[in-house]
Amino acid sequence: MKFDDFGLSDPILKALTEAGYETPTPIQAEAIPVALMGRDILGCAQTGTGKTASFTLPMIEALHNGRAKARMPRALILEPTRELAAQVAENFEKYGTHLKLSHALLIGGEFMAEQMKTLERGVDVLIATPGRLMDMFERGKIMMSDVKIFVIDEADRMLDMGFIPDVERIAGLLPRLRQTMLFSATMPPEIKRLADQFLMNPKSITVAPPASPAETVDQKKVRCGPRDKRRILRDIIRGEDIQNAIIFCNRKRDVDILVRSLKQHKFSVAALHGDMAQFKRMETLDEFKKGQVDILVASDVAARGLDIVTVSHVFNFDVPNHPDDYVHRIGRTGRAGRSGKSFTLVTEEDDKSVAAIERLMAKEIPELKIKSTEVPDKEASSETSSRSHKSRRNDQTVRSDKNQASSQRQNHETKRDFTSEPRVNNRSDSNRRRRRDFGDDGNRRTPWVEHPADIPGPQSFGKDNTPAFLLRPGRRVVAK
Repeated sequence: MKFDDFGLSDPILKALTEAGYETPTPIQAEAIPVALMGRDILGCAQTGTGKTASFTLPMIEALHNGRAKARMPRALILEPTRELAAQVAENFEKYGTHLKLSHALLIGGEFMAEQMKTLERGVDVLIATPGRLMDMFERGKIMMSDVKIFVIDEADRMLDMGFIPDVERIAGLLPRLRQTMLFSATMPPEIKRLADQFLMNPKSITVAPPASPAETVDQKKVRCGPRDKRRILRDIIRGEDIQNAIIFCNRKRDVDILVRSLKQHKFSVAALHGDMAQFKRMETLDEFKKGQVDILVASDVAARGLDIVTVSHVFNFDVPNHPDDYVHRIGRTGRAGRSGKSFTLVTEEDDKSVAAIERLMAKEIPELKIKSTEVPDKEASSETSSRSHKSRRNDQTVRSDKNQASSQRQNHETKRDFTSEPRVNNRSDSNRRRRRDFGDDGNRRTPWVEHPADIPGPQSFGKDNTPAFLLRPGRRVVAK
């Protein structure tokens, strides 16, 4: 079957030919004829099978004869992430390049004023994330009473990110008479409930078992120690013919650390994670698609839906926490019938996670043994050296502190002994002491301390056996 067999208009077929597409994928072959009939669709297909064209091509065909009103889009596509929304917008531009259809991208991280101006002019297709769409609606900048086609893409991802309540609210604002298409890589019970709520007599289309990776991906796992992961990764990269590669880490901070490490070893690499500004994320993706960057180190924000056909390799620097994420990660390669490779670095702590992944796929991931061509990781050795240097420095600091504390105690005791001595600084002090000890009549007074040894307290005495803590500066007790 070819695209000519679907009855698509000539401008769309011309755009497909210019894009190099001749034969539809299985999901496209089943979904496009049903969508052109205006029927609801419940599509379940693995990532990388061409789901985007399954709903964009029929949408363009259905809308190209009409015209949108201000603030009233005629079609709505919901995407869970900004990257997916931007990618669908690119596909819409590519397939509708010879038609006068307008579209708007409504996502967070962009200037709201520009998006409002676009909506005021009227758009045929609105591609949005749930959060920004609800924000615009509550501001009164958009009306959804004229939406005729409603698409929920990556529904399972919507579920994972907690967007289902927003999706339900948005669907409640749309006309009841509409065409709804829901696509998902997996079909958990929550998604089935959502489909029963929004879809009317849908056509169910499943082209692959849920949560199964593409057969075109050659999977391997590599066992290594935690300290050897970066060195082993570099060895694999050097030994492979890489066109474009994505390396996945579980944590955002590990993404930045690995990027710095690979840059030190002269690799062309860039980072992509959720803490980056939106314009920077889009700029990084554009550089990666154009081949200006060979390796993209990413968190799971890029694991789903990114359609970059040139990705030849996927590396799991960290084993994903959830088995489904493994399938979506390696689905970034081996797309559109092309072959791809995936490598997963596994430590002893990852055995349970790997076993869960293999149970999900109902097959074992082959193990690959790597012989390192590199000397032991200088970074690790320098890190160890730095830790030992810090330890020695801390020991020296502790000893210095102890010596300083001992010196302070000695000085304090010395000062205390000095204060117990009688002070004779000048003649006036001598006269005061004379009047105190002898009185005005010249007779010696009886001391107010008669038996110093019987008084409890520290046994520290002055010259006349008086306890030091009873003495005041300049006072001397004279025995009988």
